[in-house]
Amino acid sequence: MPGGQAVQQRLGRRNGLGRGELVRYSRGWAWAICVLEYKGRRRTQWAPGRLTELYFLDEATGLAAGHRPCGECRYRDYQAFKHAWAAALGGGVPGVQAIDSRLHADRLVRPGVRRSYLAPLSGLPDGTMAELGGTPWLVYRGGLLAWTPGGYRDRRAERPVTPVTVITPRATVATLAAGYRPVVHPTAAAFG
Repeated sequence: MPGGQAVQQRLGRRNGLGRGELVRYSRGWAWAICVLEYKGRRRTQWAPGRLTELYFLDEATGLAAGHRPCGECRYRDYQAFKHAWAAALGGGVPGVQAIDSRLHADRLVRPGVRRSYLAPLSGLPDGTMAELGGTPWLVYRGGLLAWTPGGYRDRRAERPVTPVTVITPRATVATLAAGYRPVVHPTAAAFG
């Protein structure tokens, strides 16, 4: 699934070959998780002077990066996300600007530096991403699955007794705990 707002870049030349070079980290707050196809729309990748999409393994990975479901191409998922957000955080069903503002505050310390926190594994809902020993893991059905770019590979046999480093933003973790269920890569099903 692509992230809607990622980085802006420009095309550069090196050794005669076209190559994308990052101009700056995203300056927008609307980081959305979109579907690959929607109403026949197609975007040109790496167009000079335009933003480009990121592609995530699955929605749980995109949520961990601080994104949210798109309100247009994933309307039903976005509505479910908003209602779970309201149940978790109170204050009624939020608008997109309120969600994006909170996610922006929760996801980064500064551009390129992710905000994380420590929490006991037992208190984390399915769909949360945590880091143990420098490796990302998905909290899934009472255990941890090793994340790789191509899918989930192993179930961790031991459950850590000490707090884990949570990668997924706090507000998103609360939304997951309130019942939002992200799409996970099919390889997770092999682990139960």
